[in-house]
Amino acid sequence: MTTVIRQADLTDSIADALQYISYYHPKDFIKALAEAYEKEQNKAAKDAIAQILINSRMCAMGHRPICQDTGIVSVFLKVGMNVQWETDTSLEDAVNEGVRRAYGLPENILRASVLADPDGARKNTGDNTPAMITYKIVPGDKVEVHVVAKGGGSEAKTKFAMLNPSDSVVDWVLKMIPAMGAGWCPPGILGIGIGGTADKALAMAKEALLDPIDIQDLQARGAQTRSEELRLELMEKVNNLGIGAQGLGGLTTVLDVKIKDCPTHAANKPVAIIPNCAATRLTNFTLDGSGPALQVPPSLDEWPEISWEVGDSVRRVDLNTVTKEDVKDWQPGETILLSGKMLTGRDAAHKKMIDLIAKGEELPVDMKGRFIYYVGPVDPVGDEVVGPAGPTTATRMDKFTRTMLEETGLLGMIGKAERGPTAIEAIKDNESVYLMAVGGAAYLVSQAIKSAKVLGFPELGMEAIYEFDLVDMPVTVAVDSKGESVHETGPKIWQAKIEEGILEFKK
Repeated sequence: MTTVIRQADLTDSIADALQYISYYHPKDFIKALAEAYEKEQNKAAKDAIAQILINSRMCAMGHRPICQDTGIVSVFLKVGMNVQWETDTSLEDAVNEGVRRAYGLPENILRASVLADPDGARKNTGDNTPAMITYKIVPGDKVEVHVVAKGGGSEAKTKFAMLNPSDSVVDWVLKMIPAMGAGWCPPGILGIGIGGTADKALAMAKEALLDPIDIQDLQARGAQTRSEELRLELMEKVNNLGIGAQGLGGLTTVLDVKIKDCPTHAANKPVAIIPNCAATRLTNFTLDGSGPALQVPPSLDEWPEISWEVGDSVRRVDLNTVTKEDVKDWQPGETILLSGKMLTGRDAAHKKMIDLIAKGEELPVDMKGRFIYYVGPVDPVGDEVVGPAGPTTATRMDKFTRTMLEETGLLGMIGKAERGPTAIEAIKDNESVYLMAVGGAAYLVSQAIKSAKVLGFPELGMEAIYEFDLVDMPVTVAVDSKGESVHETGPKIWQAKIEEGILEFKK
């Protein structure tokens, strides 16, 4: 029997799905993250998970993005052989029209992050198209569609290797995970593809992330296949690395490990890892010819009631008066609440500033004694001052750090995840400081921003230099003025605790 499916039904369903996943985490993810929160024993990691869960509930209530990086879209279609399309355009055009509508919806504008001419002008396409589209022709008379919005930070941590047939997949994965750092915003999910060809392994790793979180069920019943054995082994061993939430050290680095495999050449063992981050965004729907398939909102009862209390002992800092002497007292892993005026700037702004410095020209803003936040916020809607404004991966600014500190008098930086050796050395030499905001808590962070104005490079859009006026923005001291990095010390401490069994298990 032939099913006729209209182009508009696919487009409308894609647009609806992308809006839905921008502010609703999958229910299985919330459940797994809540369980991780309950068992976490490292206070810094537990606080980070609390912020992610609170942010998630706020986004579900306010219908605003979970993360300022609203992702590059991937769409997976399984098209039944007995489907006939009622359309005057291609399936790709129909999908991309859905993306265009979703990202430009006035009630919840999503950040357009896709750039054309990737090795040249890198010009923003303006509507987050094109989507990355995968088709499969299968038996049946329906169209099954999975929609994903994948953040650039987690996508950047993709790993691939062509192993020798005798090499251990487990050993390779355990070598790669620490090398990925925390820029993929753990805790999240690992998708692993094994076999086929290089491109097939990567495709399987991405598709593996579409499967629901079910590692607890697998742990309860036990493995029945080699792939399931591998999942259980990697789940335990990756978490035993002690990397923890946001790389701060702790008991949960991954919430699940998903694996797909495929026959491969006798001389090869291709293996790929693609992680999903704390802003995991995906859903699915089926078109059967009856009209668009729209998402059903979950109940807010799915979210745990968590309050994040910083306490009276937390250090509160006024950015308008903070000095170089003040930051020398800040300790790695310490929670700080920032108030006052803070600058923003990320990749494109830093490149422009470095070029101006090299030419001996004046910067658009005086940075002496100031703090800069690595962020590209979502556009505001309604009465918002700024849209969701979580941090971007700080290591991308490492190559600019020494020049910025020494030529501008910049005092501190705020971003996501760890800093590399060159940045840490520059921070130590200049007795500066690096603070970490929680990736995956963008809407929560935006609530601390009371005003925002552009001070430089307005042509860069979301990458312009803003000045934010803050009240109690939560951050963690990640690299202190002596160059000690919590992303180096935290995982080592917690890996040792796990190995030695020095844990306080609840009865």
